[in-house]
Amino acid sequence: MNAKGFVHKYPDNVDTDVIIPARYLNTPDAKELAAHCMEDIDPDFIKKVRPGDIIVGGFNFGCGSSREHAPLAIKTAGVSCVIAKTFARIFYRNSINIGLPILECEAASDGIDAGDEVEINFDTGVITNRTKNETYQAEPFPEFIQNIIRAGGLMNSLKEGSHE
Repeated sequence: MNAKGFVHKYPDNVDTDVIIPARYLNTPDAKELAAHCMEDIDPDFIKKVRPGDIIVGGFNFGCGSSREHAPLAIKTAGVSCVIAKTFARIFYRNSINIGLPILECEAASDGIDAGDEVEINFDTGVITNRTKNETYQAEPFPEFIQNIIRAGGLMNSLKEGSHE
């Protein structure tokens, strides 16, 4: 399982209210949420993001409220992975539950810049910065989490598992 895209970079402590502002939480439509993803920190994000792109953050990405709307907005906007130094624990869990791959890697967060082209091998945890010809090592997902992500989220993986 791989991802490849261009980077949108953000600082430490990007909270869920910045990822998807509370004023949009009354919609159950994931596409509507995605249309407002990151708009308070990066008003042009939704115009710039392309399918497969990657978000790189600093420490404590996804802090704040426990809303699952935040990783859903990111995933629906087309982002293939979020890399950060650390994640808020509930954001981490919510991301895996909806099938959004996220990796903790301080060296990658420090070494990757906005606009860099990055490729990620989820099986090995290797992050390759194609722009700078550098590699970084994140902890790869255990097989059961890889299966959840491959299935598109926890509920899908449980449905698939019930048919075996």
